[in-house]
Amino acid sequence: MTNPQFESAAQALLAAWKSHGRIDAIPEDCRPRTRAEGYAVQSALLRASGETGFGWKIAATSTAGQQHIGVSGPLAGRLVASRRRASGDTVSLEGNTMRVAEAEFAFRIGRDLRADRSGRPLAVDEVMSAVQAMHLAIEVPNSRLADFATAGEAQLIAEFACACFVVLGDDVAADWRAIDLSRHAVTVRRNDAVVATGSGANVLGDPRIALTWLANELTSQGLFLAAGDVVITGTSVVPVPVSPGDVIICDFGVLGAVRVRFD
Repeated sequence: MTNPQFESAAQALLAAWKSHGRIDAIPEDCRPRTRAEGYAVQSALLRASGETGFGWKIAATSTAGQQHIGVSGPLAGRLVASRRRASGDTVSLEGNTMRVAEAEFAFRIGRDLRADRSGRPLAVDEVMSAVQAMHLAIEVPNSRLADFATAGEAQLIAEFACACFVVLGDDVAADWRAIDLSRHAVTVRRNDAVVATGSGANVLGDPRIALTWLANELTSQGLFLAAGDVVITGTSVVPVPVSPGDVIICDFGVLGAVRVRFD
């Protein structure tokens, strides 16, 4: 694909991104076929949208999630500032066909994580040393593709990997670095009833491993995690169906909780 094709693909997605609408597929003559082409379109879509990126999401961090959307592994998508919300805020479900909430561990990056000159992958310890803070988050994903389950990973990457709203809590005050996040329990309540439980093990085995995967995925594409970026690492529970009027509370025990209401 050429740069004009990347731009054309971005334009095909742009109206759906802005209006929470959908398209059947990116037109055949500019449809990305590889992960690299998907990321190139993703970058073009961010530019075309006029949005400010504030970080990244990781999609399909569980085997079940990968099988559900027919991808070979996790996907990275951009998060934008206009769709960031604080804990306790209200999120609209208008135009949202996925209508689920996901409980996620999130990290804020304190310094740039660029590729090593030797070409070797970044290690977990290296990546975690660049983390400034942990947050708790609720992702409310949505896709611009009418049939996201069969669209393929290149198109999903192109449209921000189903990124939409993110509800982000304050910095976690507890000593989270001393906790085994892979075993840390998460409980989700919908309207005061427990509807899902899980743990950090559902996020590529450990949220810290997921963050490291993202750092290396980006450097493999000529991108990088930048100081100030926030990364939501993937859902720690089975996605919870939501409807207007629902209140979701994701409880991370000693780490705290994060809350959202839907309209």
